[in-house]
Amino acid sequence: MDVSSGHTRAIITTDSVELEGLLGLPNGPKGIVLFAHGSGSGRLSPRNNYVAGALREDGIATLLFDLLTEDEADDRRNVFDIDLLARRLRGATLWVRTYAATKHLAVGYFGASTGAAAALLAAAEEPTIRAIVSRGGRPDLAARVLARVRAPTLLIVGGEDDVVIRMNDDAYRQLRCEKEMHIVPGATHLFEEPGTLDQVVDLAIDWFRRHFASGQL
Repeated sequence: MDVSSGHTRAIITTDSVELEGLLGLPNGPKGIVLFAHGSGSGRLSPRNNYVAGALREDGIATLLFDLLTEDEADDRRNVFDIDLLARRLRGATLWVRTYAATKHLAVGYFGASTGAAAALLAAAEEPTIRAIVSRGGRPDLAARVLARVRAPTLLIVGGEDDVVIRMNDDAYRQLRCEKEMHIVPGATHLFEEPGTLDQVVDLAIDWFRRHFASGQL
């Protein structure tokens, strides 16, 4: 399957590097969601592409992009450099806000694993971010900024992902924004079990739809 189907190739220049991206624009989008991938994943992540495809079907634009260049990704330290990942996400946000087809859209973040920490850290510095969804995230890695996040935040965790449930529960208590936490029964960290990723899709669509409802910035 071509996971890039429905996208247009984008090159995002930020932080002195060029990052590969895939921009998906449905007709009359309600807003745009930027995907922050986790633990060495990138724009071709099958799970995030599945979620992105569902968002586009619901009228929400998407941007999947590599937070790291190929050379940078070879150094595992970069994969867990949350400050670096958040800086790249803020750079992509600036790109979205200056690109003609997206500059008028409300912006949300979808973060997975370490990418969720990057999304929370970036949102703490970007007060106009409309909503955040974390899938199997590591919000504990952004603990120092959780109380500063203003974007409504949805934490989704697999019911069989015991360690990450505890991490998310601790982070949930530290968040001071509008927030919800959902545990998907029977799901492990990657939500590979039948039907579990569809539950993530339904929750994410509802969250973004609700918080993009006010439309343009």
